[in-house]
Amino acid sequence: MARVKCGLILLVVLFLGLLTAGSVTASPQQKGTSILTGVVLGPDDKPVPHASVTYQSSGGNAPHAVHTDAKGRFTVTQLRADNYDLRASANGIFSEWEKNVNVRPRQTKTITLTLIYAKAMPKATAKSSKH
Repeated sequence: MARVKCGLILLVVLFLGLLTAGSVTASPQQKGTSILTGVVLGPDDKPVPHASVTYQSSGGNAPHAVHTDAKGRFTVTQLRADNYDLRASANGIFSEWEKNVNVRPRQTKTITLTLIYAKAMPKATAKSSKH
């Protein structure tokens, strides 16, 4: 009977250990210590208020978006050290992607994103219908 009791206790301890290990791997990513800040400028080189700034790690992980303030400035805090890709948009106008922006631990990186007009609008394709 003592052996059965010890065996049950051992199984419970192992089971609890597995549960604890599983919950550690399922926890959300740790927040980082880096900051990415900048300004979005329009085609006229003036700050763009309320523009959307999309950013993600260069590997395509964890896409997010923030908006600029009334003076066209944005700030992303608590970033993990990594390479990031960023792009801004407002009123149907986009910036080029800024690729592989390297952010180091405890670093504040500043970037300027400039909205540009497309050189050519994509042509609409009309489907022909046969009656």
